Amino acid sequence: MSIHIVALGNEGDAFHQDNRPSGLIRTYLGRSPLVSGDESSLLLNATSAVARPVFTEYQASAFGNVKLVVHDCPVWDIFDSDWYTSRNLIGSADIIVIKYNVNDKFSFHEVKDNYIPVIKRALNSVPVIIAAVGTRQNEELPCTCPLCTSDRGSCVSTTEGIQLAKELGATYLELHSLDDFYIGKYFGGVLEYFMIQALNQKTSEKMKKRKMSSSFHGLRPPQLEQPEKMPVLKAEASHYNSDLNNLLFCCQCVDVVFYNPDLKEVIEAHKIVLCAVSHVFMLLFNVKSPTDIQDSSIVRTTQDLFAINRDPMFPGAGQESPGNPPLRVIVKDALFCSCLSDILRFIYSGAFQWEELEEDIRKKLKDSGDVSNVIEKVKCILKTPGKINCLRNCKTYQARKPLWFYNTSLKFFLNKPMLADVVFEIQGTTVPAHRAILVARCEVMAAMFNGNYMEAKSVLIPVYGVSKETFLSFLEYLYTDSCCPAGIFQAMCLLICAEMYQVSRLQHICELFIITQLQSMPSRELASMNLDIVDLLKKAKFHHSDCLSTWLLHFIATNYLIFSQKPEFQDLSVEERSFVEKHRWPSNMYLKQLAEYRKYIHSRKCRCLIM
Repeated sequence: MSIHIVALGNEGDAFHQDNRPSGLIRTYLGRSPLVSGDESSLLLNATSAVARPVFTEYQASAFGNVKLVVHDCPVWDIFDSDWYTSRNLIGSADIIVIKYNVNDKFSFHEVKDNYIPVIKRALNSVPVIIAAVGTRQNEELPCTCPLCTSDRGSCVSTTEGIQLAKELGATYLELHSLDDFYIGKYFGGVLEYFMIQALNQKTSEKMKKRKMSSSFHGLRPPQLEQPEKMPVLKAEASHYNSDLNNLLFCCQCVDVVFYNPDLKEVIEAHKIVLCAVSHVFMLLFNVKSPTDIQDSSIVRTTQDLFAINRDPMFPGAGQESPGNPPLRVIVKDALFCSCLSDILRFIYSGAFQWEELEEDIRKKLKDSGDVSNVIEKVKCILKTPGKINCLRNCKTYQARKPLWFYNTSLKFFLNKPMLADVVFEIQGTTVPAHRAILVARCEVMAAMFNGNYMEAKSVLIPVYGVSKETFLSFLEYLYTDSCCPAGIFQAMCLLICAEMYQVSRLQHICELFIITQLQSMPSRELASMNLDIVDLLKKAKFHHSDCLSTWLLHFIATNYLIFSQKPEFQDLSVEERSFVEKHRWPSNMYLKQLAEYRKYIHSRKCRCLIM
């Protein structure tokens, strides 16, 4: 048998930290002759910190063989941080001890305003002890000077403590010090009285239960075991940032080349990525016009920094590949051009690592004025039209998330002909796309566009076995790193498409979506839905979605009584049927015991004596 005590509040003196006594609960457990347990065995906080981080837990033995468990929480913020644990512990308490320091009004108001309302809601005939700890400062002095008056005003009066005890129907104690008299005889005597009352009540309830169970000599109702835990699916981490960052270094699908004022090549890049980040590049590559942007500073920045060269006599123009050669862009500013590789690496990595960019530029440009000038031009490139430049303080912006205009602004280019260099033909309709994004985000697409395949030289590419809606959802994921299927059927179609193009993270997202949707369905909806769960299982297996297929088998077994009544249940293979029967819930043994118990209950031997 055990007694559970919950202690709340802080009895320490906030004004006299140096002379702060040991805690009330710890002192009682260490001094009481009725409580056994050495100092090392009392404090179990180290071992229970993971399970219950809110409370400090003490365990000891009282009255010889009674287990005494005490949970102490002196700080309200910690108590409030884990509401579920706190509420459960208060609800299971046999005795509640509320403590505060008479010289610390804050601890008293924390008890009164925070702990007391919680206890009132959870209180169910549980004895409560309110312990006011400490001797009030200047209590014995009749002095009425402002200093002494302010000292007395900071103390908690006896009247306030008694009023609080009346609200709860609690026992009020004043403990002037934590010595043997106040702890052992005064506080300990009251606490041990309530402990004995709790033991008597528990013993009485135990005897009643034993008496009731002994009066019934027939069959006991079968105990329904818990279903097996479902397999846990772990989502794959996103590599969206690294995919687009690697695009700058792989030099695939390049469609723009930057040159310095001396017409020497500096770096290759991709229009789609630059336009997703900056309206300056949108204006430069004619994605938007000055009328669309309506911001003179962006127009001026574009004209001052860049110029497009389409001269066929340009050095090296004859060596360019036929078809669509990369666009040549001259960088007019020599200082900006010398740092362009660092600036593009900054943009491709998300345009948020300002301190690293400043450091890289400072290594190339020794003059601090030149560094500031280049940084200001980068800010102008990233400026939002019509808004004051919000990127003035780089260090404060460093703490924010990446700009990643990509996952929002790249959606602006999804299924749009702007800058598109490939068109997919699906079910008689066309879907424009951008090779650079496809190559960066999908290894199958990268091999398709850069290998010795027909698609590498073709602009129009047919797609088979996938609907237009599914393929658009697939492209949406590649462009934005997110997707939201309309339902389980579309999620399964998208999973098949992701498996076809070997995009594993999208497969995991679809698996989690399907699992979440099925788990949220109530039993009545599962019984009436038209979705063929066995067909879903077979598709998951066929398309190598091992996690989903394993989970679906467990799901069918856990909801055995529902799915076993459906005609598609017969389509399970012998191996699958064997697994489901082995892990079914409720088990066949339980159903047999339940049938026997019901038969016994309805027999004449167990009819109600009154009726």
